[in-house]
Amino acid sequence: MVVGFRTSITTAAAAASANANAAVSTAAIKSALIPTRLLRPCNSSRSYIHLFTVSCGSKLYPVKAMADADTVSIPMADSQASGSGRKQALISLSDKKDLAFLGNGLQELGYTIVSTGGTASALENAGVSVTKVEQLTGFPEMLDGRVKTLHPNIHGGILARRDQKHHVEALIKHGIGSTPTGTFDVVVVNLYPFYDKVSSAGGIAFEDGIENIDIGGPAMIRAAAKNHSDVLVVVDSKDYPELLGFLQRNQDDQQFRRKLAAKAFQHVASYDSAVSEWLRKQTVGDDFPCSLTVPLSLKCSLRYGENPHQKAAFYVDKSLSEVNGGGIATAIQHHGKEMSYNNYLDADAAWNCVCEFNKPTCVIVKHTNPCGVASRDDIIEAYKLSVKADPVSAFGGIVAFNIEVDEDLAKEIREFRSPTDGETRMFYEIVVAPKYSKKGLEILRGKSKTLRILEASKNKKGKLSLRQVGGGWLAQDSDDLTPEDIEFKLVSVKTPQENELSDAKFAWLCVKHVKSNAIVIAKENCMLGMGSGQPNRLESLRIALRKAGDEVKGAALASDAFFPFAWKDAVEEACESGIGVIAEPGGSIRDGDAVDCCNKYGVSLLFTNVRHFRH
Repeated sequence: MVVGFRTSITTAAAAASANANAAVSTAAIKSALIPTRLLRPCNSSRSYIHLFTVSCGSKLYPVKAMADADTVSIPMADSQASGSGRKQALISLSDKKDLAFLGNGLQELGYTIVSTGGTASALENAGVSVTKVEQLTGFPEMLDGRVKTLHPNIHGGILARRDQKHHVEALIKHGIGSTPTGTFDVVVVNLYPFYDKVSSAGGIAFEDGIENIDIGGPAMIRAAAKNHSDVLVVVDSKDYPELLGFLQRNQDDQQFRRKLAAKAFQHVASYDSAVSEWLRKQTVGDDFPCSLTVPLSLKCSLRYGENPHQKAAFYVDKSLSEVNGGGIATAIQHHGKEMSYNNYLDADAAWNCVCEFNKPTCVIVKHTNPCGVASRDDIIEAYKLSVKADPVSAFGGIVAFNIEVDEDLAKEIREFRSPTDGETRMFYEIVVAPKYSKKGLEILRGKSKTLRILEASKNKKGKLSLRQVGGGWLAQDSDDLTPEDIEFKLVSVKTPQENELSDAKFAWLCVKHVKSNAIVIAKENCMLGMGSGQPNRLESLRIALRKAGDEVKGAALASDAFFPFAWKDAVEEACESGIGVIAEPGGSIRDGDAVDCCNKYGVSLLFTNVRHFRH
């Protein structure tokens, strides 16, 4: 086989000697050699002589590389330091953002660019010289575009290790590439927009979805990422400037290469996850698959985690099920300090709670628990009642509304004084709502430089709920039940009045969002008090009663789970306090005691048969 090469002197060669005839390793030479043309091997003999011609400046020098040779001798010229050799970059993009910038940058650095169909045309239109893939493979694009780059001339050039003699010899033996070694030094690929296609508003036919599954792209990305010590792989246009800067510096940084490779494998994994999820949704009865991948995309780094000594970041779930799914992760921040780890948790709790209600509602949350909830036709009244429920806890909390914050409401949020003293202006970490009027947003921005103002969309129902435990994840359906979905079964003698039943449903909806053991007391669509997170239900009841105060008379009480005891316990204490109606799941072996106790005190008792544990 007779071949011709052109290359610049490598760092290894330069370091070896500054003399006219420097001895450098064969591996170093081969790693730098970029072929210019290929002559088919002549099989007149079983013996092969590998004859390399190395360009030093403008001169060509023959170099005989024997299989057992450790070094070769190369005459050096001053011009070699300028890096006159050429390397190859393979570019195949669906998203051609900043392609001209990349192509011109690589061309200026002396790279020969190999490309596919539309990408090649776009590069040529940008004035970049391109070698088309079919010139290397000898095959046209076929099968409606399914086969373009799936060829040894491409994958051999990506996967060949430059430090392995037998890899380079194999390329030469099999005539891979447009040049003797046929290797690629840079691979830039992004994939068919499968995610965007299958998640589009208009939907997509199953057959079209199948055709948008990329095969050649992931294969090239994975190949380049595997061989990252020799091949730089890029899947994100944001990395183009850093790539060009790295190549300009002409340095070998394995950490940079590994970072790009890791990102590439993650890119393909996320892509495959979307395909798997989409196909799974085309089947029946597979709610909990045997294997589950959740693709997460970094939204931002956080100052710290739950506590200052913990590092933290926030990721957005890119599962197809989350497309247009709403929630705090996709909220728009209009104003204020950057969100913290705890801000996200609290804002999520407040937003999930307020979105449960159909009437205009305000919810105030502290440490993920709602401390004030009120529904009114007048949203300003609802806001004031929510603060009044627990003004001490509300201070420094998160305020959420399920309707637009207009000018009047914004003024009230800005100026409202704490009911505890009538003087202290209420302070909040976050205000979250589905929308803001122009004037309302302007007024809220004037309340505080730090106030975070979020605009969010309602969470879609039917999502999979995931929670981490040590070494694993728990998965369950989201708790989407509303009072309209269940029956409030009367089990006592006393029948609740219409307003009492309404209050019971309101309290039941509130208790759903309170940490167990949870008790909520409410009247006239307003939370009066709640007890949360206590190891026993009796203590939660006492906290709720204390917060409700004298307003407890005739109020409704909701419990997230059944009462294990009634007499001289929570049920009797609730009845003695003046509670008018109790709503609880039932299911205790002592349910009869609860019924008898309520009948004794003339209290209505409703069983929902639905538990609302929240841990």
